[in-house]
Amino acid sequence: MYSDLKGKIAVVTGSGKKTGIGFGIAKKLASCGSNVVIADLGKLSSKDNLVRTGSQEEMEQIAKELEQTYGIKALSIHVDVTDNESISNMIQMIKNNFSNVDILCNNAGASFGVPNAVHTYDEGAWMKTIDVNLHSVFRVSRAILPMMTAKGGSIINTASRAGKVPPIFNGAYAVAKAGVIMLTKVMAKEIAGMKIRVNAICPGQIMTDLEKWRFSLEAQFFNTTIEAREAEMCKEIPLGRIGSTDEVGDLVAFLASNASSYITGQAINITGGQLMEL
Repeated sequence: MYSDLKGKIAVVTGSGKKTGIGFGIAKKLASCGSNVVIADLGKLSSKDNLVRTGSQEEMEQIAKELEQTYGIKALSIHVDVTDNESISNMIQMIKNNFSNVDILCNNAGASFGVPNAVHTYDEGAWMKTIDVNLHSVFRVSRAILPMMTAKGGSIINTASRAGKVPPIFNGAYAVAKAGVIMLTKVMAKEIAGMKIRVNAICPGQIMTDLEKWRFSLEAQFFNTTIEAREAEMCKEIPLGRIGSTDEVGDLVAFLASNASSYITGQAINITGGQLMEL
């Protein structure tokens, strides 16, 4: 528990489903007493997006449950992070309910057109993946910063282990996440004078619906079980297990709180030791 987070206003994009990292982040911040904005696409994902987005109904249910459980105010907002008009509408709704924003978690992400090598990747899918994962961080941060400058605050961007160690057949996602890491560093330098800290988190294997889809796909490919594929992956992780969305939420709460007041411009791994490089 970080008592200084009580009463703070946090915006978490990509938080509209209980099976994702965004929900783990929003839940942890709410448990610390922060008011939270659950921001997600609010409609069914397209067939070429491997990551399910939160439906409007699920988003509203999440907001209601967080309010009832933690006694905070939670607001669910539909937003398309690739569309400036949609982002502007989100900003207006936030202003209608809160006077400022203290914490921004740029967590929305998706992967399109995979699996494909660079030379066979569909250009439209490549550009869309970059747009959702990288350009959205720029767009949303630029839009929300005016609501943070009066008091300062913390921005936490969700990058990935893939932004540091290249995976195969998922190049656009890896390139986008590497971009998020550099954008985090640029922002940290540029807005430090505004008393706003900017850091990135780099999750490895976290038990989300995407991770479960991966194990299912690999089980079919290798003619084995989902449990066997998970066990095989765990052999590559020094701590010997898949991480949880709650553990990611713990890291984000630390980075949002005064406990990390001298930390900015960092891309922090949360991989169970699978990645130890900077």
